[in-house]
Amino acid sequence: MRQAARITTALTLAGVLLSGARAIQQVTRSGRYLYTADGTRFYIKGVAYQEQGQVVADPNNPFLEPSTYVDPLANGTACQRDLPYLQQLGVNTVRAYSVDSTQNHDACMQLFSGAGIYTVIDLSLPVNGSIDRTAPSWTTALLDQYIATINVFSKYDNVLAYNVGNEVVTAPNGTAAATFVKAAARDVKAYLNSIKSSALVGYASIDGDSSWIYPLAEYLSCDISGTNSGASAIDLYGLNNYEWCGDSTFEASYAATETLFSSYNVAAYFSEFGCITSTPRVWTEVAALLSSDMSPVWSGGIAFSYFPAESVQGQFGMVTISPDGSTVTVSQDFTNLETQYTQAAPPNSPSQSEAGSPSYPACPQQSSDMLASTTLPFTPNFAACTCLENNLSCQFTPTTSNYSAIVGSLLDYGCSLLGQSGGTCAPISANGTTGVYGAVSACDPSP
Repeated sequence: MRQAARITTALTLAGVLLSGARAIQQVTRSGRYLYTADGTRFYIKGVAYQEQGQVVADPNNPFLEPSTYVDPLANGTACQRDLPYLQQLGVNTVRAYSVDSTQNHDACMQLFSGAGIYTVIDLSLPVNGSIDRTAPSWTTALLDQYIATINVFSKYDNVLAYNVGNEVVTAPNGTAAATFVKAAARDVKAYLNSIKSSALVGYASIDGDSSWIYPLAEYLSCDISGTNSGASAIDLYGLNNYEWCGDSTFEASYAATETLFSSYNVAAYFSEFGCITSTPRVWTEVAALLSSDMSPVWSGGIAFSYFPAESVQGQFGMVTISPDGSTVTVSQDFTNLETQYTQAAPPNSPSQSEAGSPSYPACPQQSSDMLASTTLPFTPNFAACTCLENNLSCQFTPTTSNYSAIVGSLLDYGCSLLGQSGGTCAPISANGTTGVYGAVSACDPSP
């Protein structure tokens, strides 16, 4: 049976690659909901689809974030192997956390498109390729990386959204970093508009206390200009939510979150869910998430994770891949999620005509729980930064791939010495609380 599935999938892939036809409906946002081209409300029934890279346990890495990555959409053989299982699960969306813009993704993307599966693509990369939550900045290197990824994926019809960040802000004292996330959303959105892409711009947030999580969400979707244009607002808000554990209930696990976001203005979904404190996971939260209890706010979610993934809470994952990469063995977690996704029948309401137009409220006031300024970092100017670099007599040449940590320490030391002699590092500094950004603060310090 497994061999037959592989043959069928191979034939499907060949047909899609040869036809070049549009195989999947475009999904757009109306008001705070998602709709397919035929006017049907779209709910994300998804799974996180990324093999975990190398994880180094370290006090400076409390979330056990990987330092390397394996691009899940660049291996056509693996996608062909996994497609029957993704279809068996009943998913319509996969989320990829790190992709390589130098690789070819035609096989996976067209294979998934032909099967009616959309993708949510995170633009960040491990180590140097994301907005640093402890020393945030929005630089030429990051903008260049984000655009390079968009350029590679813009030809595919099944990119639902690009995430400009994942859990950049993890506590109220770090909310100033949101100014850099919002600047990234502004510039990515402008670029997508310039290439006439309909892909949404998203952010995936860590969960937390309502005193700062909701103001953060409001800030990311608010209108700074006062013109209701939404030029710097995200289109799609993701919440990494693990409140539902075991066989819980809507009232016990989700009711407070539903109430908290009841008036939220953009499309929202659970960008991760699947608590592992009680195993095997029964996934009864799916019935609540894809029901009339939560459909007024939420448009589905992404179950975490298809592949095994180590975390501080324990081991996630629904399948095991054989050592030679050829076969898949499913777990009870997989079977249970298949049952729940298959049974889910979310309401097809409101209609697209009733959803209204996008609206963007004023931004929340600064407070101890929301430190972010409404003055954003400016758009990084690569030409200006290159001109500056070419006129520097002293340049840093990194000897490690983790140059962010190295150059950060060197800059701190150099600025302290400069300060002692009466100088200042203000031109290269950026402060998301005061909204003051030095003239060359968007220039990446590496060559």
